Formats: sequence, C-alpha cells, structure tokens
Amino acid sequence: MRPFLRGLLRGLRRGGSQASLLGVDLGNASVRVVELGGSAERPVLQALACEALDKGVMNDGQVEDFDAAAAALRRAVQRCGTGTRRAALALPAAGVVTQRLSLPAGLTEAALEQRVQAEAQHHFPFAPDEMGLDFCVLGPAEAAGQVDVLMAASRQDRVQDRQGVAEAAGLEPMVLDVEPHAAHRALARIAASLPVGPQADAAGAGPGPAAVALFEIGAFATLLKLLRGEEVLYARELPVGGAQFTRLIARHCGLGFDAAEQMKLAGTVPAALAPMLQAEFADGLAQELARALRIGLASSPCHDACRIVLAGATAALPGLQACVARLTHLETHVADPFAGMARADGLAAERLAALAPGCLTACGLALRRFYPCC
Repeated sequence: MRPFLRGLLRGLRRGGSQASLLGVDLGNASVRVVELGGSAERPVLQALACEALDKGVMNDGQVEDFDAAAAALRRAVQRCGTGTRRAALALPAAGVVTQRLSLPAGLTEAALEQRVQAEAQHHFPFAPDEMGLDFCVLGPAEAAGQVDVLMAASRQDRVQDRQGVAEAAGLEPMVLDVEPHAAHRALARIAASLPVGPQADAAGAGPGPAAVALFEIGAFATLLKLLRGEEVLYARELPVGGAQFTRLIARHCGLGFDAAEQMKLAGTVPAALAPMLQAEFADGLAQELARALRIGLASSPCHDACRIVLAGATAALPGLQACVARLTHLETHVADPFAGMARADGLAAERLAALAPGCLTACGLALRRFYPCC
C-alpha cells in the first residue's frame, strides 16, 4: 500500500498535523493552487494562483500531456509565491471505487491492513499489482464486536500520474483525496455562513433541513447535486459548461477555440461585444440549469430546495447569478470558499472574487492541513 495513497480517506477523522500544505486541483481547463494558514476555526488565505491548461492536457480528470500539466503546475506555484512544497491532490470520483464492510474489532493496524487487502480482491475490479488501496475505520458496527471500515481503491497508474506531475513541478505529494470530498469540505464552510433555510422532510414537508442545489460548472460539463447536509440526494451531469461561452466568443470574433479561450481568460473580449455575449450565454445556461433543477427535484426524495449555490469559474460570469435566481425563484449564491477568511497582503479583492467560485476543490484540499494526512 503506497504511503501517498494512505491520505485518501484520513480526512474523515479530525485532528492531526498543522504543517503547511498546498491544495492542488488539476482540472480539465486549469490548475489551481491554494495555501491556507491560521487554524481550522480561523483559516487565513495565504496564497492563490490559477494557470490555464491547453485543451487536451487533461481529459475527464486524466493526465494526457504529462509535461504540459507539470509545467502549468510549476508556473502556478511560482506565481503564488509560496515556499511550501507539501501538496494535497485529488482524483475525480469516477477514478475511485469505495466499499463499506464490517471487520472484527480490536485488530492491530497490520492485521487490519492484511484483512482489507484480502477483502479488496473480492470487491474491486483491479488486479492487486494495479491497485492503489486505502481504508479508514468509521466506528463500531451494528453487530457486536465489529467495526465498519470504508475501503477506497484506484488504478495505480492514475495515482502515479498525479504523484509524478506534482514531483515534476517540485512538490512533495503528501495527500491524495477525492475531488467531491474536497469540494464538500469547502462547501461546508459556505453552508455554515448562509442563513438557515426552511425545514423540510424527505417528502418536502416537515422537520429536517431542505436541500441545497449545487451546480459545479466546469469547462465541458456541469454537475448538479441536491444536498442535505453531507448526504447527496441526487446527482446528474449536464453537457453544458464554460466552453460554450468560449465557442460563442470564437464565432463572433472569428477565432479558433484556443485563441478564444485565451481571450476569455485574459478578459480581453472586445468591449463592444462582451456585454452582449455574456448576456446571451448567461441566459442560455441559466435556462439549462433551471430545467435540470426541475427534473432533479421531481426525481429525488426531496421535492423542494431552499437555495442554489453556483460553483466553478463560470459561476462568476456577470449576470448568471441573477438569471438563475429569476428563472428558479430561489435564493442563489455564487460559491466563495474564502468567505470570512482573512487574506495575506497582495491578494487583490477583484481577482479573488473572480477566482473563488472555481476554487472549491483546491480550497478543500488546502483545508487538509487541519486534518491527518497519514
């Protein structure tokens, strides 16, 4: 069992080292790096950087161009000016398989590891020499003398790709997490800062917190999740994302996709065109999100939501928040995982506001410095 992977599930237990740690999010369209200081109760944003990736460097969370990914991460680390080299990374949910099982209580760590490795061969679709494996004891099981154990496994080559990219960029990978777990860690801070919404049970009427609709808007797809606390009631991927805005820019400016993407990221869309293109894209995307939410609420155990949270770099697009609120008649927020944090000098408020919605995963990974890493 590789030491690097042994950080995969340890965030389920509080406590541990407070050593500096960089949260590194290798996304399909960009690399984001976040460093936090302070404490779990009062984190301080120390450093933040984002570096765009050319199309095809990453594909569905998989490293396709190793050298380009490592070079972009190296530039991001240099840009944020941090001296920290310990890093936390994450795998996409599709790259990790989990299984819960009960084992005898009182086993030593070595004996527990042997049992987990034996059980893993029956539960996971990987050959032993191709599998990266981790486990975490959740607590006592319902059966006397047993404990519940959560196992997680991934293909070792996917683990090694991320480890290699980090090392090639001059970092020391310490923790491997799962992207949704990291994002939810950051989302929990956002939820705690929002006013308490109406109460509803699973049928939508009665005691219990109502669902929050989270849209994670990526470059080529958007993930809708209906959340009640840490429980995911419903999840659906939508084939819409920020790349549609890039294509809109490309069409109106007579550019190729990559040139239009650079123009979008640099904020150099011609002033005469920008408001019109933003409004057209925001309205179209908001209609897609509102339609997906109606379907999700009708299909999930909870038929009502109290608010919407928009995450991802595209969430900061002017006019999108207002369009979604108007079409859904729901309180709509743009995700800011750094809300309420003090920040180091040199982090401009305007740039922070533009980058924050896309930093859920990177922030959640940086928060792992307040959790055990091994």
